[in-house]
Amino acid sequence: MGMVQEFKEFAVKGNVVDMAVGIIIGGAFGKIVSSCVADVVMPPIGLVVGGVNFADLSLTLKQAVGETAAVTLNYGKFIQTVVDFVIVAMAIFVMVKAINMLKRKEEAAPTVAPPPPSNEEVLLAEIRDLLKTNR
Repeated sequence: MGMVQEFKEFAVKGNVVDMAVGIIIGGAFGKIVSSCVADVVMPPIGLVVGGVNFADLSLTLKQAVGETAAVTLNYGKFIQTVVDFVIVAMAIFVMVKAINMLKRKEEAAPTVAPPPPSNEEVLLAEIRDLLKTNR
């Protein structure tokens, strides 16, 4: 089997397509969370701690010289990224917990007994058994 054929079989499997959809939705969710943190969560926190814009917090390691830009350690952006991560991790935790609860309820649900066979089925089973014994 050729490499292209193997790749086609791999790429067409449902799990790969589901994974791709999950990655795309996850990326979009990450952008939403980043915007929420940068534009909604961090400004009030910055206001509470004295009007600080966290995105601008940095430590200058080397001053700019001529055309060379300054070397900075942007710890404010790092703080925002950590807050992004915590929110995404919490959302995923809650989602997985909800899915696990649904699975547990599904597993714990009593199984419904199949309906009793109809009179016709019982009669046919008796005829079958009689035919087996008369051979």
